[in-house]
Amino acid sequence: MSQKQEYSNIKALFALTRASLEATMKSPSAIVFSIAFPMVFILVFGFLGGNMKFKMGVAITPGSDTSDQLYQSLKANAALTWVGIDDTSQTGKLLSEGDIVALVDIQKQPEGETPFYTIHLRSATSQTDKLAQLEAIIKTALQDTDPVVTERTQDLASITKDVAAIREFKTIDFILPGQLGFSLLAGSIFGTAFIFFSLRETLVLKRFFATPVRREAILLGEGIARLVFQLLGAGVIIIAGYFIFGYTLVNGFVTFLEMMALCTLAILVFMGFGFIISGLAKNQSTIPPLSNLVTLPQFLLAGTFFPIDVFPSWLQPLCRILPLTYLNDALRKIAFEDAGFWELRWDIMMLLIWAVLIYAIAGRVFKWE
Repeated sequence: MSQKQEYSNIKALFALTRASLEATMKSPSAIVFSIAFPMVFILVFGFLGGNMKFKMGVAITPGSDTSDQLYQSLKANAALTWVGIDDTSQTGKLLSEGDIVALVDIQKQPEGETPFYTIHLRSATSQTDKLAQLEAIIKTALQDTDPVVTERTQDLASITKDVAAIREFKTIDFILPGQLGFSLLAGSIFGTAFIFFSLRETLVLKRFFATPVRREAILLGEGIARLVFQLLGAGVIIIAGYFIFGYTLVNGFVTFLEMMALCTLAILVFMGFGFIISGLAKNQSTIPPLSNLVTLPQFLLAGTFFPIDVFPSWLQPLCRILPLTYLNDALRKIAFEDAGFWELRWDIMMLLIWAVLIYAIAGRVFKWE
């Protein structure tokens, strides 16, 4: 007699993963949500480049002479937006992100001495073109202070410049992490909710119970398939942004791997929302509204298109507790600022807290039949 072969849940797990991944890859909606939809926004903002900012941001050095006519004239100029700073150590970040063109220091000399003003501009190589425009605006303002000497600008002021080599924070450096985060959020929630609701509604899960396959293998198989698919989409988005629009990966391939690791954690968190929705949904038509209740607020409020600071102060605390906010923030810090996982411990800890909360709820509402 031949010996009966023992059933392998490991083989079942891999078979389920492969079958689910193949089905997902053939789904047009999955491709749209995970790759095509975010790529459209990346292309639009990528081609816009840095032309979205029409005003020039400038900051005044603490201790500068702000009581004189020159400063008042510059402050009234419609082409300039003045950014308040308390500490000049913030300058590098403001310059790299394009929030300011230069840090301006204005000092008026004692009466009778020339030049009348000493002006120092601290800027970055990424702001060279705008710095020339700012210098022209300053010279015009100098001439306005004394029309009689309009041809003697050099006698009015001494302008010096300190231009540092600082990486430019391009539009794509802000937009791509936001679109990547939303892609992971939407794909994980919609995909997980639809898959498990469908498996339950078509009695596939019930049929599995008649086999030696363990429930954990079913969950892991479907979960790994969703994870692999979402990571493939994330890789496409990052690589396209890097090669087409010059998206900053400060340490190249190492940064890419760090971003993928963070995306893995985020997908696992976001899939928990999908498990909850699949358990709460009464039919397939209720899945999109329930999913949108989770995805749309985060899409709008989690720093996907613009910084959270632009929202009213009363709304910002809500923005800062959303899980997508922590993912977007961490992705930007890894890619541009070379932040390590220890420096991102607050963002990672908050994602883990969300994971515990979400899966605790999912464990209570998820249904097998």
